[in-house]
This record gives sequence, C-alpha cells and structure tokens, in this order.
Amino acid sequence: MRFVLRTTLVCCLSFTGWAPLFAAEADEVPTVHGLALYDAPALPVGFSHFPYVNPEAPKGGSMTQSAVGSSFDSTNPFIIRGTPAIGIGQIYDTLLTENVDEPFSVYGLLAEGIRLDPDRLWIEFDLRPEARFHDGEPLTADDVVFSFNLLMEEGNPFYRGYYADVEDVVALDRHTVRFEFASNHSRELPLIVGQLPILPKHYWETREFGTPTLARHPGSGPYRIASVEPGRRIVYQRDEEYWGRDLPVNVGRHNIDRLIYDYYRDRDIAWEAFKAGVLDYRIDARAATWAIGYDFPAYRDGLVKRITVPDGQPSRMQAFVFNLRREKFQDIRVREALNLTFDFPWLNANLFYDTYHPTKSYFQNSEMAAEGLPSEAEIELLEPHRDELSERVFDSAVPIDHPDDLRERLRLAYELLLEAGYEVRDGRLVDERGRPLTIEVMLFDSGMERVVQPMLRNMSRLGIQGRLRIVDINQFLNRLRSFDFDIIVGQFPQSNNPGNEQREFWTSEFAQTPQSRNLMGLESPAVDDLVERLIRADSREELNTATRALDRVLLWSFITIPQYHSGETRIAVWDKFDYPEPFPKYGFDLEAWWVDTTREAEINRRLRRR
Repeated sequence: MRFVLRTTLVCCLSFTGWAPLFAAEADEVPTVHGLALYDAPALPVGFSHFPYVNPEAPKGGSMTQSAVGSSFDSTNPFIIRGTPAIGIGQIYDTLLTENVDEPFSVYGLLAEGIRLDPDRLWIEFDLRPEARFHDGEPLTADDVVFSFNLLMEEGNPFYRGYYADVEDVVALDRHTVRFEFASNHSRELPLIVGQLPILPKHYWETREFGTPTLARHPGSGPYRIASVEPGRRIVYQRDEEYWGRDLPVNVGRHNIDRLIYDYYRDRDIAWEAFKAGVLDYRIDARAATWAIGYDFPAYRDGLVKRITVPDGQPSRMQAFVFNLRREKFQDIRVREALNLTFDFPWLNANLFYDTYHPTKSYFQNSEMAAEGLPSEAEIELLEPHRDELSERVFDSAVPIDHPDDLRERLRLAYELLLEAGYEVRDGRLVDERGRPLTIEVMLFDSGMERVVQPMLRNMSRLGIQGRLRIVDINQFLNRLRSFDFDIIVGQFPQSNNPGNEQREFWTSEFAQTPQSRNLMGLESPAVDDLVERLIRADSREELNTATRALDRVLLWSFITIPQYHSGETRIAVWDKFDYPEPFPKYGFDLEAWWVDTTREAEINRRLRRR
C-alpha cells in the first residue's frame, strides 16, 4: 500500500484548470490494489494469481461452442440497434476485474492503483502505462473519459441506470482518472465503475457509434476478433502480444488459442453437431437430453464427459413476462389467474425427469429471498407504501401457497377472472364489453415450445384464446423494442450483491425505455423506493432486508409467471479440456480452462477415422 498526497499530485497536473477544484483535498488517501464491497479483499498486495487457477496451465488448442436460436449483425455490443455477436466482451479490458472466489472483491486490471475517498464521494484509478489496444495505441485516461461519456450518451440504457450516480469523470493526467459521485448512497458504485469497458477513443471518435457494424474493431483484452461470418460464425484469437498477460489477475487464465462460436437456428441441430464433434463444449439446459440423451458412441467410448457445477450465485429467475403496458394485464387478478395455469408439477414429472425445482423468489437460493411473513425491519420499509401495495404483502407468507393440484388451480383462476369482470360466452372468456381475452406468447427459440403449449391448453380450459408465435431473433428484438408483445420469456440473473442494476430491472425510469431490462414495463413508486434503499444499503443486514422487501413486493404483484431452476450448471464437453478443481465458490470461470493438445489431437484423429 502506498500513499499519495493530493496537493502534490495536483501540482504535477498538466490540466491546471482543475487544480482549484482538487487543491483543497490535502489529506493522504491510500492507494490500494483491490476493493471489497463490505470488508477487505482477501488477496494481499503482491498476490501471484487467483487461488482457483492453475498458474502453469498451458496455452493452445481451440474451443467451439454454439449460439442457438439467433444470428448476429453487429460486433458492437454496447448499443440498442442490431444483434451483437456472442462473446464480443472478451476483446475488452476493464479497470478492475472480479475474483469469483470471493462474494464481491475486485482487483486492478487496467488500473494498477486505486484511491477511494473515505466518504466514498470519488474514486481515482492509476492506469498501467504499459496498457495497449490491439492496434498498438496506448490506453490512457482520455480513453476512460471518452468511453464513459460515449456509453452514457449513445449506449444501451443499461449504462445510464447502472452509472446514474456518477456526476463527472475527469482525466487528471495521462494515466490518472477520477470518477466523482453525486452521493455516497450506493456502496457498490466505486466497485462497479471499475467494470466499465474501455473503448479506444482514436478509433471510435471518427465513426458512427450508434450504427451496427461488423468491423473487427480493436479492444485491449486478451482476445482479438479473428474472423466474422455474419449470422454464421465469429472467431476470437488469443493475442500473444496481449499487454496484460502476466498480471496476477490473468495468470493461469485466457489459455485457449481460438474461441469459436457457431450459430444454429435450432437447438436439435446444435445437439447433433455436438455429438458429431463439430462442437466441443455445450451447456445442457434441456433436462431430457441430460437424463437420457448421452447414449451415443463417443460418450460410451469416453470421448465425451459431463460436468456438474453448483451455482455459486442466486438461481436466476426465468419467467414468462407480462407486458404491463397492455390494458388486459393491468388487473392483478388476471395476472394471478394466468400464473395458476402454469402447471410445474406436470412439466417436471413428464418433461424434466424431476430434475428442476419451482422458482419462488427473484433471489432464489440466497439469504436475500423473502420467506414467511415480513420482519419488523421489512415492515418499516414497506409501511410508507401500504396504500399502493396489496395487503397480502403485509399479512401473507411467501413462498406463495397456490395449490399443486391443477383442477384446484384452474378453479381458483376462474374465480379470479370472474372477480376481474370476465365471463364465459360461447366457450370464450370475454370482458364486460364482450372482448375476448387473447394471449400470445412470443419466442425466438422453439426449445421452449413444449413448456408453453401445456400452459396454453390450460388457459383454453378457462376460455382464454392463447397462441404461440415463434419469430426470428431480429423480429423478436424489433417487437421487443416497440413493446409489441403480450408475454415473452425473460431472465433476471442476480448476484450475491445486487445493486445499481436493479434500477434497470424494475424501476419506473426504465419502464418505457426500449431494450431496457424492465421488460414488463413496471411502474411502482414502492418498487422504486425499495430499489434505492437496496442500493444505499450500508451493511449486509440492510441489504438483505431491503432485498427481501423488494422480493416480497415483486412476488405479490404477479408481474411474471416464474418457471423453474436446477441450482447447478450442466456442461458436456469432448474430453480435451482440463480445468482446476474445486471450482470457485461464487461463479464459474471458463477462462481458467485449458486444452490438453495431445488429447485434442487424438480426438481429431478418431473423428476423422469415423
């Protein structure tokens, strides 16, 4: 740990116009190598590598994966237009990087030193002078300032929510940048500004940033874009001249030479490609395939193996999402009735081989999930919004106790629809004006069809006219941007330390913002307030209380139809990969894997012979 005297630094600045602003800060502020959200980072100054990697991992080989149900038309992942290529984030470095063996600790990547104001109103980063973009240009503080302003002004709405409390970003000198915060309410903000991807100013300042492009633009990360076949394939090549390859945060990582992503419109074709050895890595999200699908020659011969990795983060909420912007979904009784048509027990027994669990919280499998009746601390947060919220938020326990028996569920659903003013006429459920209740579920991947159809059949038993529409990814995104849908499938991944990203998930500010993650268009003062309280939490206990209160409100609002989760990631690979064990506690780091090139050559030889 070293210390910098602020007045001394200001005297050395070439940007003399800023000196009066900072000259008053004469206290010594420590320069550190890492930050943790609540405590101190676990790894000391001078650590050699992350604890879960193999520092002697060899370089070489390739990994081919699939992207299913989609195509791409852009290598710019930061804007709302176009469909970005998968894996493109691997070409960019950030100021800090996370150790997934800790709940939320970050260490210097582009930044070699970090100074955090004791009052958490600003943070400074000392950039590594050796940092370079792929075209050889140095990466400087001007690139950081440029990247922040560009993403806030022209980038995806996510950035405006995530960094809403950043008031200013200033280049103090060529290798020092300072972020100033509007308040110190967000404890995680100093850490998450370190997640900002840094773009090359010299490249983008003369180009149209908001227009999709297929150019192989430069980043500063461990991989370059090697080749682009629009809609079919993108290949990334490990940069042997990568400036940061020997940093402690990178030792034992980024070992595979070529990362190949092949695009398939149908997951069954991708599955056949894997069995044939065209693909050599897959995450298997289909329970039936995992249970009975691996009886093929390569698996029996030991050339393919399966790996199960326990989730280190809360299980993600995957759900059918209502478009609350539409009148028919404004009545909470209608939304609850539709929830009751989703028959998870039948699906689990008949399609999923009893491998899944029903998802009953937006923070499932974590200490942040609401449970039972609200605590006194939760009541204190909820009470100011009593008039807005359902009384069940206060007096009914969660998980929500709906009956398991389908007939009971549909009976309850029918009663709710009658209360909402619907009735059955000529076999159709209609409102008071005779308008039928019609529901369209829109997908871009046929893999969910077998989950949707049973729900639509159950809706039809209530007189609801339901249909499934499967569209290509571009049409899906266009309709999503214009809010032209009834129900879609959405995912709401959570970390062990939720924070600023919750604004984009749930708050009114993003309800009418195209391509934000507030897919349902939720506008609720109570939710807005709880999200801000979550962000401002100054202890683990405060965070848990605010998150449980938010979870409770979301659940009793029936803004989605929650689906299911497994609590683990199922992976199938051709047996040419090695990886360190045990896996890290709080995440999965594929960048720590490597290829055994001898086994790779043998597999390739046997595949050619077959």
